[in-house]
Amino acid sequence: MTLHLHGLGHFHPEVEITNRFLEELDIGTTDAWIVERVGIHSRRTALSLDYLRETKNQDPRAAAEAAQYDTTDLGTRAALRALEAAGLDRSDIGLVVAGTCGSDLATPAEAALLADRLEISAPCFDVNSACTSFAAQMQVLSMMRPEALPDYVLVVVADTMTRCVDYTDRETAVLFGDAAAAAVISPRHSGRARILATELRSDPAGSSKVTIPRFGFFAQEGRAVQMFAIKKTLEQVQRLQAELEGSRRPSHFVGHQANMRVLESVCERAGILPERHHSNVEWYGNTGSPSCASVLSMQWEKWQPGDDVLVAVVGAGLTWGSFLVRFGEDS
Repeated sequence: MTLHLHGLGHFHPEVEITNRFLEELDIGTTDAWIVERVGIHSRRTALSLDYLRETKNQDPRAAAEAAQYDTTDLGTRAALRALEAAGLDRSDIGLVVAGTCGSDLATPAEAALLADRLEISAPCFDVNSACTSFAAQMQVLSMMRPEALPDYVLVVVADTMTRCVDYTDRETAVLFGDAAAAAVISPRHSGRARILATELRSDPAGSSKVTIPRFGFFAQEGRAVQMFAIKKTLEQVQRLQAELEGSRRPSHFVGHQANMRVLESVCERAGILPERHHSNVEWYGNTGSPSCASVLSMQWEKWQPGDDVLVAVVGAGLTWGSFLVRFGEDS
């Protein structure tokens, strides 16, 4: 089924964690070390810098209480922006689908918390697939019968990743930021763009390679995960490139915003020119599930009819997913 994209929205907290701030934490890192390895200059957090400076976030339970925004706050703000971009009202939404690397509550669903904040009375459920949640949401919706879906669906991905980061560990402290992104989708009403060629795959044998305990810190097998990210992102990009072979439409690339060096490696191997590669990891870090969707949202007004955007993401599970965003009509 073709999904019609009507509007996108994103939100990043105001508090900025710069590389200079991380240097001041005295955890054995420098701006040059961070930029060389992951290409990140800054990231945003729902926590205060004073809190991070004083505690280095050694108690993830306390971080939830100290946060200036919870995950639902971020998602609500992104959703309102998506609705505004789509020119629709909350009352137009007939289904809410949310996704996250870790909801604030074990139950109810994050989608229900969002719908309550937004005062939307509609069915709600979550599609959680860690950093690939947005791709998983698109895949699930595309597999549904169009007549079974309402006119408009609100899709939200939000994560407060910094609440589960150990700020004494330079390997993970330099990576993460907090964010949310949202999209308004329709199974039948045309919008500015369409979502095509959705795909989601998993290798459950690698499920232990990236983990976040409910009240613990993010952990990963760094080298293995980086190699997995490069390999699977490249495979997905090449799949979409093959489908577009012979097309005269300009194609662009948006990948999972985990590490700028990984994205550059994919672009080099796939022959993607720098001006066709779009990212925000440099200034917002790895934001988890909202990462690729936030890039799409930040560029929403810049995409033109005729543009094709190849989106490829990877995440815990291990999972990988992709889809094509096509602006305007077929040429």
